Amino acid sequence: MIFAAIFAVMPLILAPALAGTIGSVREYDRAVAVGSGAGAPRSVLASGFSHHVGRSKIELIAPMAFRAEPPKRRYEVSAPIKKGVAKDLPSISGPSDTKLPLVVIDAGHGGHDPGAVSPHGGKREKDVTLAIAQSVRNEMLKSGRVRVALTRDTDKFLILEDRYEIARKMNADLFISIHADSAENPEASGGTVYTLSEVASDREAQRLASRENKANIINGVNLGGADANVSSILIDLTQRETMNVSADFAKLLLREAQPNMRIRTNSHRFASFIVLKAPDTPSILFETGYLSNKDDVDFLASTSGQQKVGRSVANAIQVHFARRLAAR
Repeated sequence: MIFAAIFAVMPLILAPALAGTIGSVREYDRAVAVGSGAGAPRSVLASGFSHHVGRSKIELIAPMAFRAEPPKRRYEVSAPIKKGVAKDLPSISGPSDTKLPLVVIDAGHGGHDPGAVSPHGGKREKDVTLAIAQSVRNEMLKSGRVRVALTRDTDKFLILEDRYEIARKMNADLFISIHADSAENPEASGGTVYTLSEVASDREAQRLASRENKANIINGVNLGGADANVSSILIDLTQRETMNVSADFAKLLLREAQPNMRIRTNSHRFASFIVLKAPDTPSILFETGYLSNKDDVDFLASTSGQQKVGRSVANAIQVHFARRLAAR
């Protein structure tokens, strides 16, 4: 009796939901009446479920998930970014004697990066620094006692890490990065020398020590076979010595520059510039002046001003290596 009642009222309950799928209530009744057995018909309900009609049970079967098939092939383009340092190192100017010290001069900015742009005539830092770097090289070569390389001798862009890595790969004895900044205060003027700060050096030493590949050679010490603690100590000692040499040269450069150009008060400063982070190459960043100051722009953009800056750096370099030679 119960099953008979269910089958009697089912068409009335389900007919509205089936109207769009079966076509009519009469066709649905016919499907129910046909009845039973393994070959019993299936009807798709509006809700998406299908029912198997039998005399004693109604079985609801979940619908198949109709989705667009994924593409048979995937097309991907992979373009890894690699540093180009090992591929194309700059040429070395000066004597061919490899025993002579090598100085790498880095002209800041370049290519699509103009650096600071002066409000006084639109001079761009990348052009000023390149001209000064070339002047430094020319003044240094006059002595015949040092070899010189420029990280860039044209208007091209270099990432910051590549700049000091060039000096490392060339086993440079000194790295000098030339800049000409701008300031909000138009009265700010004069040169400043930066060396790496203590805080940044400790972080850098920790980062170097934790590298997966410790096969790098720093000051002739192969770190490939050293454990983490020994590597950390070796790098720390190497970089502390490098920082001391850098600080000594910074003071020397400021002394030699004072007769030739304007120097700021508190002119030796410390900062964590990326270009100063070579652990085994003494490095300084020389802010030669401010392009936001009209007097500095006139000086740095002139041939005579560039020669004075070049002479200051060249003199400091001569004294620096003379002292180190005498200390051996």
